[in-house]
Amino acid sequence: MAKRIIESFIDDIDGSDAEGTTRFALDGTNYEIDLSGANREKLEKALAPFINKGRAVRGQPGRGGRGVGGSVRAMSRQKSTEIRQWAKAQGLPVSERGRIAATVVEKYEAAH
Repeated sequence: MAKRIIESFIDDIDGSDAEGTTRFALDGTNYEIDLSGANREKLEKALAPFINKGRAVRGQPGRGGRGVGGSVRAMSRQKSTEIRQWAKAQGLPVSERGRIAATVVEKYEAAH
C-alpha cells in the first residue's frame, strides 16, 4: 500500500495558501508566521520604514530582549573574570562561578 503525505502551508492571516514561513523578531522575541506572497509583501511594506532606519544586529546568540529595570545581559567570560577580580579587590562578595549579582556588575560599570 502506498501513501502520499502532502504538507501545505496555510496563511495565518487569511487562511489562503501560504508560500512559506516568515520569521522576524521584536524586542528579543522571535516570531514566525506562515504567509502568502501578498501578505508577506504587506508585512515587508509595513516594516520597511523601520527596517530602513534601524541597524542590523548580528552575531549575538542567546541575547534576550529588554528586561524590566535594565536587567543584566549575558556577558563574555573575559568580562566576567574582570568583574570578579575587580569585585574581590573592592572587598565585594562575588562567587567563583555562575551569575554575578546585578549590584556588583552595576558597581563595576559605574567605576569604569
